[in-house]
Amino acid sequence: MNPEFLRDLDWVTSQMPRTARAIAALPDLSGVRLACSMHLEIKMAPAMLGLLQRGAELFLITCNPATVSDPFVEYCTAQGARAFAARGMSKADHDRSILAALDFAPTHLCEMGADLTAALIAGQHSHCVCAGLEATGSGTTRLAALKGQIPYPIFNWDDLPIKEGLHNRHMVGLIACSAFLERVRLSMHGRRVAVVGYGLVGEGVADAVRAFGGAVTVVERDPARALQAQFAGWPVASLDAALSQADVVITATGAKHIIGPAEIEQLRNGCFLINVGHANQEFDLPALLSHPHKQVLPDLTQIDLPHGRKVYLFAGGAMANLAAGQGDSLNAFDVTLAALVAGIGFLVREGNSYSPGVHDLPSSAWLPVAV
Repeated sequence: MNPEFLRDLDWVTSQMPRTARAIAALPDLSGVRLACSMHLEIKMAPAMLGLLQRGAELFLITCNPATVSDPFVEYCTAQGARAFAARGMSKADHDRSILAALDFAPTHLCEMGADLTAALIAGQHSHCVCAGLEATGSGTTRLAALKGQIPYPIFNWDDLPIKEGLHNRHMVGLIACSAFLERVRLSMHGRRVAVVGYGLVGEGVADAVRAFGGAVTVVERDPARALQAQFAGWPVASLDAALSQADVVITATGAKHIIGPAEIEQLRNGCFLINVGHANQEFDLPALLSHPHKQVLPDLTQIDLPHGRKVYLFAGGAMANLAAGQGDSLNAFDVTLAALVAGIGFLVREGNSYSPGVHDLPSSAWLPVAV
């Protein structure tokens, strides 16, 4: 086992007291077969180890191959979990990992992006799933499109005040801007930055960009959210107008191909493209990478567009805060991870008493971790 990983894990674990208390409060998990589709990185380790120690069987897959820590996967399998994940794994292998997780015959699911549930429904798999958790806005959007087809209760904890108010609102933008500065060695000073999407993540991104020296323009299709941006003091523009001026474009929508072929044609020479959405799809990567391109830094791809324009894709279009950064601070992630652990405890104790479909995770399940 990598000694550096184990050293870092000791530090991570020491800074997660809420997670430790949540694990101690879990019931006996013998007989629980938990399939997890999530970001597989070191900060998840205290929870995974705790679940194993309480008797659960785990099968781990990634919700995003760009964010996998291979030492983390190695560590978890050494502790007794099963896993099918590797950093940068192909789409074909990722698809196979989803089917392997379903073949594990899980009793419970812990998802970020609803890959397992979507695959189960699409393939009409037989299953013994009692209940599941979903942690992302893109996942809950995907589940909404499957309304009436979901055969078990799924509990949404993306909207918990202790998650959206910490991770979504503060951490994502801060860590993404910090990662850009560290990896590219350029600050935001003097740069016009289009923040596309003004949900809680977009709010945090706008604040972080300003703190890092950038001049923000917000793009938001929802009139109510656009009005909130205006009242927060941000200039608001259409996507076309913002792209024509932007030195940096940061997407925070959770939607697919917000920047497609027509928008690519509008990008300015030298523009940086950064995504903080859950999946690597906010930029139309096939369209971008159909142009000549080369790696100029480990986390920066230069793309040569027509008419002599060069643009720069950060972190391969994956969520920058995790693909190129360290993710949330330990003290913030401790709250998120404790809520996840408490949610799993709720699934086992009470989850299967709810009707099939999507429900909010009750406050009785997560509120104790905030104390």
